Amino acid sequence: MAAQSKRLLTVEEALLKVLADVVPITDGHEADLLDAHGAILLAPLLARHSQPPFDASAMDGYAVRAADVARLPVTLRCIGESAAGHGYAGRVGPGETVRIFTGAPMPAGTNAVIIQENARADGTSITVQAGAPDRDHVRPRGGDFQSGSQVLAANQRLEARHLTLAAAAGHARLTVRRAPVVAILATGDELVMPGQSPNADQIVCSNPFGVAAMVTAAGGTPRLLGIARDTVASLETKIALAAGSDVLVTLGGASAGDHDLVGPALALHGLELAFWKIAMRPGKPMLFGRLGETRVLGLPGNPVSSLITARLFLVPLIHALLGRSRTEPPAILATLGEPIAANGPRTHYMRGVRELGAKSSVTVRPLANQDSSLLVPLAAADCLIIRPIDAAAAPAGTTVPILPLDF
Repeated sequence: MAAQSKRLLTVEEALLKVLADVVPITDGHEADLLDAHGAILLAPLLARHSQPPFDASAMDGYAVRAADVARLPVTLRCIGESAAGHGYAGRVGPGETVRIFTGAPMPAGTNAVIIQENARADGTSITVQAGAPDRDHVRPRGGDFQSGSQVLAANQRLEARHLTLAAAAGHARLTVRRAPVVAILATGDELVMPGQSPNADQIVCSNPFGVAAMVTAAGGTPRLLGIARDTVASLETKIALAAGSDVLVTLGGASAGDHDLVGPALALHGLELAFWKIAMRPGKPMLFGRLGETRVLGLPGNPVSSLITARLFLVPLIHALLGRSRTEPPAILATLGEPIAANGPRTHYMRGVRELGAKSSVTVRPLANQDSSLLVPLAAADCLIIRPIDAAAAPAGTTVPILPLDF
């Protein structure tokens, strides 16, 4: 790998390089509404009809002509009924009314609703003794959206409320952006797949499954490439399987040891290295570069390091490829529940646990063991306490930024 300058990139500088020149994916496909949750809408969505498609009653009561009930009391002749799905076909004339129910079409000739609590029925007549007619009880045609109007913008991530709107606007299928394909390659002679029995000098491979879950949650499609052994030949073979993917993520083997061969193997495939090593912990030995059109993130092998660097760099990259406007994870503020020592020359992402207090205040406490190889503390944590470079010791009560763990 290329020589590095003595000053390591900050997290912010590294992220700018990862996201530089990212062009959102332009190809898409049609998806049924039931399959479109979490996908990104490729183009603006226009309504195919107006909603509601007719003036509709917002209350149970009587559809009337406002002029007929301008002076009370008044008695009107009830000539029919309008229910949802069964509108009244005739026209209402002077001195007439129609029984109406919520969601039903307003009969021709009517423009107001008397709620049923203000009317007394007697056979085919109703008497209105009090209560002015209320036009607010009528939902006007197109009051929600008009036919041909834009109901959803391009690049909208489709959640339940957006899919409901799309269905109401008359769409059974939506054109969505193709999900970025993220190839994930674990490396190391010491690894075996879950379900296999490791030898005395091996461990179970876990990182790809957590990273794959993060890819899916971010809107990408993970492609697991298995485990590459600690030989350049094995790495070359596995790296070749990533052809056509938008992102290649390697896990482990990116440090400078005798068995860390990911960098040299990538170089043989033509890697254009952008950086190697960043000023953060855990996660310092991360690399980023390009293999043609494929962006490569070489993440550390320790599980905590892998997942934190994936959260900070891979997730924003997927968002950028999807054309989403927000590509950086937002930090929130919390109050330290106990003191933290001064930090060193790298941004420290400490595993912590939040506690909700009075008036929605948030207190955070770091976990005792911050070893980047330990998964139990990571699973117990619900946030990362962000300690800036060279931050002074922070006593209890200090306000600190935290990043919720949503992976």
